[in-house]
Amino acid sequence: MESNLLKIKFDKVDIRQLNPLTLAFVGDAVYDVLVRTYLINKFQSISVHNLHVKAIKFVKAHSQSEIIKRLEKQLSEEELYFFKRGRNAKSGTVPKNADIQEYRFATGFETLIGFLYLTGEVDRLNYLFEFIITLNDKGEF
Repeated sequence: MESNLLKIKFDKVDIRQLNPLTLAFVGDAVYDVLVRTYLINKFQSISVHNLHVKAIKFVKAHSQSEIIKRLEKQLSEEELYFFKRGRNAKSGTVPKNADIQEYRFATGFETLIGFLYLTGEVDRLNYLFEFIITLNDKGEF
């Protein structure tokens, strides 16, 4: 049996059946890989520790909350639907370093990223990530 996990794609009917926290689980990992790839490309000669410090700026709940607030107006109805599903999901965990509203917005953001990745909307994911990089370069999170 041959399988290529990078080519697995969910259709939009199936993706609506997934728990939004499952989408956030995937979205968290995908976003982390995007951030790390971007950082090693931009800062090839800095230490891993400094890369990690820079990555935290992107992935912490406060930053993700600020990012999604700026992205919200650019989202399609479907993207907004998945963001809201994630934001409103009850996770059962209490955030350590963020208030509950930031944590929920961050979960919604990760749900959106998971949705885009699992449905194979790579161009849209790339567009949004480019927007995030622009926000970072302007110091907006």
